[in-house]
This record gives sequence, C-alpha cells and structure tokens, in this order.
Amino acid sequence: MKQRILIVDDDPGIVAAITPALRAQGYEVAAAHDGEAALIAFRHSEPHLVLLDLVMPKLNGIAVCQQIRQQSATPIIVVSVKGAEADIVTALDNGADDYLVKPFRLSELLARIRAVLRRGRTAQALIECADLVIDTTRRLVLRQGQPVNLTPIEYAVLAELVAHRDGVVTARQIVQRVWGPQYADATDYVKGVIRRLRVKLEPDPSHPRYIITEPHVGYRFNDAAGALSPANNM
Repeated sequence: MKQRILIVDDDPGIVAAITPALRAQGYEVAAAHDGEAALIAFRHSEPHLVLLDLVMPKLNGIAVCQQIRQQSATPIIVVSVKGAEADIVTALDNGADDYLVKPFRLSELLARIRAVLRRGRTAQALIECADLVIDTTRRLVLRQGQPVNLTPIEYAVLAELVAHRDGVVTARQIVQRVWGPQYADATDYVKGVIRRLRVKLEPDPSHPRYIITEPHVGYRFNDAAGALSPANNM
C-alpha cells in the first residue's frame, strides 16, 4: 500500500512544486491550503505523514499541530520560512517531528521524509518497570496498562534511551542517532522531546523516575522500579 502525505500550505506554488516529486517517489498526495481545511483533510485522508506550514489563514500551523497530536501520532514535518530558534523549538514542543526552513532542496525534503517514516520501525527490547511497559518489538508503550500515544520522534528517542539503559546517552548522540548526523548541533531538539516524554510517561514529570537527567552529561533510562530518582527536569 502506498504511503500518503498531506501537504498543508497556503502557497499553491509550494504545493505544485512538492507534489510531483512526492508522487515520483511513490507517495500518494493530498493537499490543504488553510488550517481548518487541513484538519478536515487529515481526518478524511488518514495520511502517514503531514508536511505543515506555520503561517496560514483560519488556523495557524501550531494550532493544527496541537489538534492533530490530540488524536494521532502521525509524523509531522514543519516546512516554514520562519527559521528562528524560538520558532523551531515551539513547533517541536507542540508535537512536530522535524523542521525544515524554506527555501529548501527537494532532495533534502525527501531525505527528511524517509528518515521520519523510518524511525518507527526499530525493534530492540521489552522493558517492564513499575507502571511502565515498553515493547519495542510491537512499538507499544503502556502506562498503568493503558496505551500511551507517542509520536514517531518521541518513540525513537525513548527507544534510544532504552537501548542504552546501562549508561548515559548525550544529547548529541541522541540527535545524531535519531535525527541524523547533519543535526549534530541541534541538541535543543532533544530537550523538547524529553519534556514531552516526561509529561506522558512520568508519575510526576517535575521529579522524573524513568528519564533521568545527568547534569552536563546527558540522559539515562532508569529501569529500576524503586523510589523516585532525584533529578532535574531540564
């Protein structure tokens, strides 16, 4: 079955430029030109990935991203002219999986799409600790017996921590392994994802017991089911 990509952009030229390249790679393509239409198209087309502009009429891209995240873990790549660090961090904190600044090369966009779609296919281990179960074979995370809805990038970071739970993983290592070596300096990406994971997984996100920060070093996954571990939540 072909994978479907929803392009959300109010610039017809961008849609017209991207669509043939995606179809040439075997993707099915749907498009929407404002935020409200994007949510309708998302429900109807059930895409495997969304390419999302930020500045749009009726509903901006951050609001669209938030509403999609309330119902789905479908990967979202923001494609925007807004390239400031604050804009990138805000998008990632609100559920985006990746961020590409316009103008961009089609080859880079296609590489980003392949990488994001590939992230969900890694299987490594089964971890059970306290009220948390992580089954990376089935890409299933349970908290108190209930499924946790993680985005592909959230799952990929969690899987990376679980795979190296005997030690500490630096933010740079996480970025290189999850986003790719070209992102080596984008360590702020990791902070946003870690914050979201703690909200979804921790009994008390301000005092994490599973995802522990090792100051000035990185992060480790604590698979011991004992008392809460002292750590900050940076």
